[in-house]
Amino acid sequence: MMTEQAFRRMALDLTEAVEGAHMGHPDFRVNGRIFATLQPARNCGMVNLTPEQQQRMLREAPAIFSPESGAWGRQGCTRVHLDVAEEEIVGEALTLAWRNTVTRTKKAKSATRPVRRRASKRA
Repeated sequence: MMTEQAFRRMALDLTEAVEGAHMGHPDFRVNGRIFATLQPARNCGMVNLTPEQQQRMLREAPAIFSPESGAWGRQGCTRVHLDVAEEEIVGEALTLAWRNTVTRTKKAKSATRPVRRRASKRA
């Protein structure tokens, strides 16, 4: 069993992670983007995995993880059932979600970074 406090601590232990709020519940962000959330009323969390990572977690720990509803779930948003969660595998899922978000942020920044053009040499 994992507590909300343990989930929060593990999320915030990741480099540059900060806590915010989203739709009335705590979220965890890196570079301004959400990688995990907590839903205390439902005793669960959410990690933002890739669909492939989600499928692996579902195979390895089906009692702990389930897809979120609808399109979010199909895109990799994965529910973490805290009442049966084990810290080691949840820590792995949080790290994957954090890494996915950092990678997406870096790609987005490099895509919007202006490209310098060399001045042509004219004689």
